[in-house]
Amino acid sequence: MMKTFSKKTAKSFFICSLFTAYCIHFLAAQTPSVIEKVRIPLWADLDAYPEVSAENQKKIDRDTDANSLIAQYKYPIERMKETAPFIINGMVYGWSFVYTPKDNIRKVEEYLEVEEISSSDLVRRNINYSSPWIENNRFNCWCEYTRTDAQIQNYNLWSSIQNPIISGRGYGAVSKGFEGLREAAQDALRTAIRSYYRNLIKNKPKQITGSVLVRNIPTIGVDSGRYVINLDFFLESGKITQYNVY
Repeated sequence: MMKTFSKKTAKSFFICSLFTAYCIHFLAAQTPSVIEKVRIPLWADLDAYPEVSAENQKKIDRDTDANSLIAQYKYPIERMKETAPFIINGMVYGWSFVYTPKDNIRKVEEYLEVEEISSSDLVRRNINYSSPWIENNRFNCWCEYTRTDAQIQNYNLWSSIQNPIISGRGYGAVSKGFEGLREAAQDALRTAIRSYYRNLIKNKPKQITGSVLVRNIPTIGVDSGRYVINLDFFLESGKITQYNVY
């Protein structure tokens, strides 16, 4: 009896192991890797572009001709092609920053300057825009970019344990179109930097420099007429300059 029970147990265990392995493989196959391929949804509110008539908005499902589609949605597509390289460049090469905390005693206003580490033109020409659709009076599109081997290696270097992860939420006016979304991304970076260094430095510094890489797919929404974007970053600290004490 004992020998028979062991064989049945072993067989059941083997079947369960195969099923578990299959499930893990299936789930892994369904989960896109942000390391190898970046795929983000972007949209433009059609209310901001009166040139796009309501009649044309209904034709997107029937009209599959790319040239006609571009002609009908010229302005939202142009704005999208400005914003996608900005965000994807932040995920591939990253941004450098100069940050000055607000200091009421010294009457210093908060200041943030953000620059691309490498030009967004390096990723712009390799972005693929696919599967456009109209929903809730928005022109939507998937923006896809495949990293090169060198860019994958760069991501892995950024993700080393030496670089802390910081997070922030930012806001920008929807009325500004994709410029508002750009402002929201920079506002998220400002919030992340301020929160991280506030817990790290006791006295407010004069200036902080560093660089960041957008860690994963941004979460973008709209609330009360404002874009809301949540961003996670890998942080590479630069120089912290303190005020002179006399």
